[in-house]
Amino acid sequence: MSEPVFHRYDSREALAEALASSVAAVLAGAIATVGEARLAVSGGSTPKRFFDRLAQTGIDWANVTVMLVDERWVPEDSARSNAAMLRAHLLTGPAAAAHFVPFYEPSDMPEEMFETLNDRFQPMGRRFDAVILGMGADGHTASWFPNAPGLSACLDPETDDAVAIVHPRDTDEPRVTLTLPPIVEARFLALHIEGEEKRVALEAARAEGAVADMPVRAVLRAERDEPLAIFWAP
Repeated sequence: MSEPVFHRYDSREALAEALASSVAAVLAGAIATVGEARLAVSGGSTPKRFFDRLAQTGIDWANVTVMLVDERWVPEDSARSNAAMLRAHLLTGPAAAAHFVPFYEPSDMPEEMFETLNDRFQPMGRRFDAVILGMGADGHTASWFPNAPGLSACLDPETDDAVAIVHPRDTDEPRVTLTLPPIVEARFLALHIEGEEKRVALEAARAEGAVADMPVRAVLRAERDEPLAIFWAP
């Protein structure tokens, strides 16, 4: 298990700037090397500053494919849509030229669209250049919620599926999420967290314990060529 590298910043603005610079460099390097780059990002409120900074970087966005790490099974006109937040904060300015691959399809349940989504999110010949994860105070990341129905399919290191469906017990809608392999196989993998509560949760996740109780442990314990980068600010 490679030890994560912890990056601490005095402000959330400084964190957003540093993370955006790091991701832009990775994407620009991929474009220079193979002609295109692939980025998967998380939703929620935490990454908005980071997205605003990244969207303004001067990389060749027309050759970048952007995907979400996970999504609530809601249409984009819902206030709970991660895709809508992404369009408002990342797919704007220079980054509006990027190609966005969504999860949601009009259907009552994601199970009806599983094969379509799994084909869509397969690595398409190569791995993600960058994946940026968040983490909840309960130790969830992506839509891997502690002991949730469907969690084992998310965390299977041998699965051939790129996506899994989760039904968290405390939310109204199901979720679709990337599985463990495409996330931990990313060239650059970062965990973006802010605030003291999440720093304490991270320390708990780095201690001994079952992965199902704090699923971010699957990422923290993964064997990688390049260590996980943790970006934190108070």
